Amino acid sequence: MPDLPKEARAVVIGGGIVGCSTAYHLGKLGWTDTVVLERAKLTSGSTWHAAGLVGQLRTSANITQLLGNSVALYDRLEEETGLATGWKMNGGLRLACNEDRWTEVRRQATTAHSFGLEMHLLSPQEARDLWPLMDVDDVVGAAFLPTDGQASPSDITQALAKGARMSGVRFFEETPVTRILVEGGRIKGVETPHGTIACEIVVNCAGQWAREVGRLAGVNVPLVSVQHQYLITEKIDGVSSNLPTLRDPDRLTYYKEEVGGLVMGGYEPNPIPWAVDGIPDGFEFTLLNSDWDHFSDMMELALGRVPALAEAGIKELLNGPESFTPDGNFILGEAPEQRGFYIGAGFNAFGIAAGGGAGMALAEWVVAGEPPFDLWPVDIRRFGRPHFDTDWIRTRTLELYGKHYTIAWPGEEHDSGRPCRRSALYDRLKSAGACFGEKLGWERPNWFADLAAGEEAKDIYGFGRQNWFEAVGREHAATREAVTVFDQSSFAKFLVVGPDAEAALTWICAGNVARAPGRLTYTQMLNARGGIECDLTVARLAEDRYYVVTGTGFATHDLDWIRRNIPGGLNVQVVDVTSAYGVLSVMGPNSRELLSRLTRADLSNDGFPFGTVREIGLAGAPLMALRVTYVGELGWELHVPTEYVVNVYEALMEKGADLGVRPAGYRAIESLRLEKGYRAWGSDIGPDHTPLEAGLGWAVKLKSNQDFIGREALQVQAQRPMKKLLAGFTVDPDIVLLGRETIYRDGKRVGWLTSGGYGYTVGRSIGYGYVRNGDGVDRDYVVGGSYELEVATDRVPAEVFMEPLYDPSMSRVKP
Repeated sequence: MPDLPKEARAVVIGGGIVGCSTAYHLGKLGWTDTVVLERAKLTSGSTWHAAGLVGQLRTSANITQLLGNSVALYDRLEEETGLATGWKMNGGLRLACNEDRWTEVRRQATTAHSFGLEMHLLSPQEARDLWPLMDVDDVVGAAFLPTDGQASPSDITQALAKGARMSGVRFFEETPVTRILVEGGRIKGVETPHGTIACEIVVNCAGQWAREVGRLAGVNVPLVSVQHQYLITEKIDGVSSNLPTLRDPDRLTYYKEEVGGLVMGGYEPNPIPWAVDGIPDGFEFTLLNSDWDHFSDMMELALGRVPALAEAGIKELLNGPESFTPDGNFILGEAPEQRGFYIGAGFNAFGIAAGGGAGMALAEWVVAGEPPFDLWPVDIRRFGRPHFDTDWIRTRTLELYGKHYTIAWPGEEHDSGRPCRRSALYDRLKSAGACFGEKLGWERPNWFADLAAGEEAKDIYGFGRQNWFEAVGREHAATREAVTVFDQSSFAKFLVVGPDAEAALTWICAGNVARAPGRLTYTQMLNARGGIECDLTVARLAEDRYYVVTGTGFATHDLDWIRRNIPGGLNVQVVDVTSAYGVLSVMGPNSRELLSRLTRADLSNDGFPFGTVREIGLAGAPLMALRVTYVGELGWELHVPTEYVVNVYEALMEKGADLGVRPAGYRAIESLRLEKGYRAWGSDIGPDHTPLEAGLGWAVKLKSNQDFIGREALQVQAQRPMKKLLAGFTVDPDIVLLGRETIYRDGKRVGWLTSGGYGYTVGRSIGYGYVRNGDGVDRDYVVGGSYELEVATDRVPAEVFMEPLYDPSMSRVKP
């Protein structure tokens, strides 16, 4: 029986690569009294049978950086610990076998350049020179990342464990966690068959078991197990030890060298789930039965690329389940349901590539209580209500598994598990030609087809202007010239109530919310570094009541941020009321006239000025009207009790017929906001950007005497040259900007686009991005440069701007 300690500073559950990496980094950070509990033996879950490819490039700069941290760690780990890791930086090849894939690869190369990652584009013959065994008759081109590589999963995990032990971390195998003790909302310890360990921090790195371990603490971890197969051959002539890893996405397969032979696996479009009713007891160092019938399609595709496989001896077809998530990204962070409970799981078969960096980030998150940098793409708070249903999770996850190697089209929507969350208007909008997208389970109209003209409400994807381009232009023009109605019922909405509501929000919000009832405040919520954690609207309804509105996808994150930052001792409650209200945004120069036909409320500029909220009666409904806009036109958001939404919408469409009213979707909102220069959280702004850097200093109460989270950091920043500043760029309208295009100032790489799209009123493609300079950036520096953008490896001239491209005076029909 293991001699468990009575207490520990942190308990890590799971002895796979992520658990051992987290423990290693906790030890390096001085948390030497960390304990790792493994239910069986180290690596006995999915780590030991992982393929071991290590790639770095992702669509997020910070996740790419995190994977780069893995490579840097693996490069030094063997020397540090004296244990072999099997790590070799032999580079990685990625093939393109059609023009669309080649466009995707070229855009990936530009993304790599944006993030400072070395990536070279090769001809088919140049690719074959690096990988002589392959047939390249169908190859259009390839990309090569020289710093990618491969590792031995079990060896590198054992090396990380030794490194952790060298810092004082203790490991206990054959020690499953049976209970997590929680008292007064705080973690108090963990129970095992061998005793209880008192602790205040638990880190759930249990891999496929992470969902079950999460339940012990009342925490939801959205992942499921999927079968994943790969083949291992005997030695093959011509396979050298320095052969690069190879990904052949058009044939759905990957390859790496192993002991003179090849490992070949892939991501089939019809994956097989595993452990639907729970993982069997005693499942450790265990494989599933090989499924040659299911693998036959992969084999046929591989033979077309590597003919030598036809004559190669087969050692094994390995079938090992791994954990996957419903969006294809892994899961990190502190659980919103339980303080002190952290998760590192759901690595979607790239746990070896991510393990080193993910363990570093998670350890720093535990020690500091916040992530070391913006990790939103993998933050557990990106999930929400649909992710409590395991069947829904599995349905969506299987679709994402099947898309692992398909082309990632701009604006692509997923089909599975839909519809899930529908507003009251779903059927009416569908009948009106809505083509829906989905976010956090909500069905949201992206654009409207003209059904009478024979248009089909269906996306046809491509890297050029897609089939919805003209339809969105119509909606854009209607918003600028007449009036449109957007169904934004999916907005997340919270009530902050209680006698100390003002005090709590004054501390949490960077903007001034201590205003009279009836006033709106557009504000950010900052971290201690001054970075933007939330970007939202706060409406004061009464002395003790505020109404907070934020984006659909940020519901869990923003609610958690508000709740965890309420100072102790204050009498205030936060309630999620998202489902109680639908939202109809009525926007455009004719919006005042339309709404005036349906209400007796004074909607004049004097009677209802910008930045105010009123409770009014409209079309028989009691509702909150917010005078605010995200499209740059006169307009109101109508927050309508759910049972009245249909009536209000029908009245708007009936009374506005002669005013040119039409429904519009989210793609028009994106185009409109780009012209007006409104920022989008998660792309243009986030925890790594301050309001001063983002051009939002006007929204911060720095000149007041009110203290707030992040104030000190902003005061310090205001006294020093800034290192980056958000700017806008326009290019020729035929060039499609998507975001992540590289920014060059006077021929020098200075950043990348955070978002991109098209402005129909100005007739230009528009992008935003931060111009960086270690010696300091100000407005004069930004506008004083000559700019180019790299788009799919081609440089194109760009014009920089710092003021909005559009204001209502440009409208073709005056308000």
